[in-house]
Amino acid sequence: QLQLVESGGGLVQPGGSLRLSCAVSGNTLDYFAIAWFRQAPGKEREGVSCLNNNDGTAYYIDFVKGRFTISRDNAKNTVFLQMNDLKPEDTGVYYCAARDLTSSSTWYLYRPSSYDHWGQGTQVTVSS
Repeated sequence: QLQLVESGGGLVQPGGSLRLSCAVSGNTLDYFAIAWFRQAPGKEREGVSCLNNNDGTAYYIDFVKGRFTISRDNAKNTVFLQMNDLKPEDTGVYYCAARDLTSSSTWYLYRPSSYDHWGQGTQVTVSS
């Protein structure tokens, strides 16, 4: 059974940086896409970034392009989200999610129902 554990959240001032980690166990990353979602209070969960670990393609929503970078460490079976120049609008609980790339179902990049495995989330608060 695939398990995902997020870490790295915290309180940071606007303009600051954080690096989130998603440690994956139970299978190798090569067979999965890993996405980061976030959920602010009272709002729906939204996709932020995704990494296709089969071909290395990275995706970002427009709001985070140029500020966030998604990457992986094969030795640690971990995916990272480096977040720079953070804004108060980036506040929320951040979740990583995995999709089996061998799945025959349609993959909607930032639709939560397209992902089968989820971590417990880590809180990111951007405030002065």
